Amino acid sequence: MDLRLRGYDKIVRLVEKGVIALNPLSLDIGDDVDVSRISGDGVTLYPGCRIYGAKTVVSAGCTLGAEGPVTLEDCRLGPEVELKGGSFKQAVFLEKASMGPGAQVREGCLLEEEAGGAHSVGLKQTVLLPFVTLGSLINLCDCLMAGGTSRKDHSEVGSSYIHFNYTPDGGKATPSLFGDVPRGVMLDRPPIFLGGQGGVVGPVRVAYGTVVAAGSILRRDVLDEGRLVVTAAPPGLERDRSPGAFADLRRVVRNNVVYLANLAALEAWYVETRQPFFARQDMGALVYEGALEMLSSAKRERTYRLKTLAETARVSNPAGREFKERADEVCGLFEGFSAGAGAETFLKTFEPAAAAATGGYVETIQRLTPEVRTKGFEWLQGIVDTLCEKAQTLLPSMDLVGRGR
Repeated sequence: MDLRLRGYDKIVRLVEKGVIALNPLSLDIGDDVDVSRISGDGVTLYPGCRIYGAKTVVSAGCTLGAEGPVTLEDCRLGPEVELKGGSFKQAVFLEKASMGPGAQVREGCLLEEEAGGAHSVGLKQTVLLPFVTLGSLINLCDCLMAGGTSRKDHSEVGSSYIHFNYTPDGGKATPSLFGDVPRGVMLDRPPIFLGGQGGVVGPVRVAYGTVVAAGSILRRDVLDEGRLVVTAAPPGLERDRSPGAFADLRRVVRNNVVYLANLAALEAWYVETRQPFFARQDMGALVYEGALEMLSSAKRERTYRLKTLAETARVSNPAGREFKERADEVCGLFEGFSAGAGAETFLKTFEPAAAAATGGYVETIQRLTPEVRTKGFEWLQGIVDTLCEKAQTLLPSMDLVGRGR
C-alpha cells in the first residue's frame, strides 16, 4: 500500500481513534485538517467523504455521506449532526441538525439544534433556529427563520420553494426575517408555514403563525400573527423599466435594519446565555467559536449589501438622499457587541435555571417559566429597538421604527 496516498496517515489516525470509516481508501482528508478536531466517538464516514479546512470540527456521533458523497470544508459540526450528501463550506451545524443528499450549504450559514432539510437544498447566509425544517428542492439564501416549540411543532418550508434574493440590478439587500430573534429563541412561538411551489421576494418580514398557501409568491410583509395568506398572480404588463429605482426604498431599508438588529440580538444571546451549554460538549468551544463567526459574517454581509444599495440606488426624495449620505454611519451601529441594558436582569433568573438543568440547551429553554421568558424577550427586544432607534436618528425620514418591528 502506498503510504504517500493523500491524507493516508490522517485516515489511519482517525480509524485508530475510533472513527468508523466504511471504505477508508475512498476518503480524502486535506493536508490542513487537524484530526484532533474530529471526534473518535461514534463518528461515521461513508465512502466518498472529502474533508478539508483547518477550521473543520466533527463532534461525537456525526454521520457523513450515508446517501451520497460529502464534501466538508471549514465547517463546525456539533454532536450527532447528519449530512447525508452534498457540499458544505464555512457553515456551522449544531446538535442533531441534518441535511439530505444533494445539499449545497455555503458560507455564513448557522443551523441550530434539529434544524435541517430534505434533498437538494441550497443555503447561503441563512440562519435556522431550532427545529426549522426545509422540504426538498429549495433555495433559501439570505434568511433567518424561527418558530415552533419542538421537533413535532416546527416552522416549515414546503418543497420547491425559493427566496428571491437577487434583484435585476444585481443587488442583494434582500434579507427576509421569518419570525424574529427575541421571541424565537424562547422556543414558544407558533410555527410559520411556507407552502410548496412558492416563493418570497426579499426583503420581507413574516410574523409567527403565518401560513402562506402553496403556490403563492409573497412580495409584502405579513406583520400580524396567525394569518393565512393566498397571493394572486400579478396582472400581465410590459413597460419601460428604470434601473436602480425602488418603489418603496423605505421598506427595503427598514427591513435591512431590522434584520441586522435581530442578528445583533442573536449574537448577544449566544455570548450571554449559550456559551455554558457549548462548554459541556466535547469540542463545544470550537463549535461555539464557529457560531459566533457565522453571526459576524452575517452582519458583514448585510452591511456590505446595504452600503452597496446606497451607492447604486436612484433616489429623488429627501429620504433617499439621506440614506445615501448616512448609510455608512447606519451600518457602523452594528459593529462590535453590546449585551444591552436588560441582560443582567434576565441572567439573574436564567442562570439558576440553567445551572439546575439536567438536559441540554433545548430542554433548558423549553422548561423556562413564562416570567423568565418574558425577561429574556424584553432584554433582546430592547437590543433590537435601541439599534432601530439609533438608525432612525441618523435617518429621520425613513420611518425605521414603525409598526411591526
